[in-house]
Amino acid sequence: MTIAIRHRALDLHLRHTFRIARGASDVRQNLLVELEEGGLVGRGEAAPILRYHEDRDSAARAVDAMAGRLRDPRAFAQAAGQAAVKGQSSAEAAVDMALHDLAGLRLGAPLYEVLGIDPGQTPETSFTIGLDTPDVVVRKVREASAYPVLKVKMGSDGDREVLAAVRDTTCQRIRIDANEGWTPEGALERLDWLAKIGVELVEQPLPADRIEETRALRRRSPIPFYADESVHRAADIPRLAGAFDGINVKLMKCGGIAEALRMIAVARAHGLKVMLGCMIESSLAITAAAHLSPLVDTADLDGNLLVQDDPFEGATVEEGRLKLPARPGLRVVPRRL
Repeated sequence: MTIAIRHRALDLHLRHTFRIARGASDVRQNLLVELEEGGLVGRGEAAPILRYHEDRDSAARAVDAMAGRLRDPRAFAQAAGQAAVKGQSSAEAAVDMALHDLAGLRLGAPLYEVLGIDPGQTPETSFTIGLDTPDVVVRKVREASAYPVLKVKMGSDGDREVLAAVRDTTCQRIRIDANEGWTPEGALERLDWLAKIGVELVEQPLPADRIEETRALRRRSPIPFYADESVHRAADIPRLAGAFDGINVKLMKCGGIAEALRMIAVARAHGLKVMLGCMIESSLAITAAAHLSPLVDTADLDGNLLVQDDPFEGATVEEGRLKLPARPGLRVVPRRL
């Protein structure tokens, strides 16, 4: 049976300007991918990462190339990886998602059931607060009062003022994402202060390639470290043991669900904890990741919550915890706008 592959632009407008240490945006230019076979349509989403030289055009070209290479779509755990274009992980992730969605639809079962995962064990998800002035950050924190855990972006000169304002505003648990924005010289003082205000963990304090400096810093840090930019795929994980306490697995970085499952297994083998994260994505990609969330320690699957015009309905958050919907495949449907 032949399979048809198509794609189209997917623009996501944000509720607030989203700032991290490397830049800011109001709109994310993602790509929707659809695979059709026998009247069934599997969907996937690419959220290209500019830091890794991806954009929507390069993702679209990669999907077109993968269409000519794709073998048996029923081998849904391998087909996308075998057809992937080097350096275009978000396109690979989109095709991989669509293949997994199609498999669930074909079997009439939700993806977590196909994978043998218990949907009742989903973790809490944090809610991300981007870089901004203290007054804007406080407003965002108040808007996120329903979420028990906040992830606050750092990497600016005003970090301490912002975090002090957050701590004065809320009793919610706080995690920090430095997005490679710190230096070894200034990091330890920051970490000591963050520990005093109850911060739970710090994501990627130093640039991705500075593993040994991170290892030395971790020996003196009172707070656990999680790798983000330092880890893409399972092969990256062994060298991180001792420098980080955990890893952040993102479908857009690793190439999709199949590789994410490998990363979780390798991380466990090396005694590392696992966070499941995301880029700014619609409920389509967020729900794909949410199917794996019962396997991890913590989640940061809030990209769809930052969007004002999410075109899909899928996983939701109830009392801070992810909840999967009751439909076959990825269990995502277009939203009636």
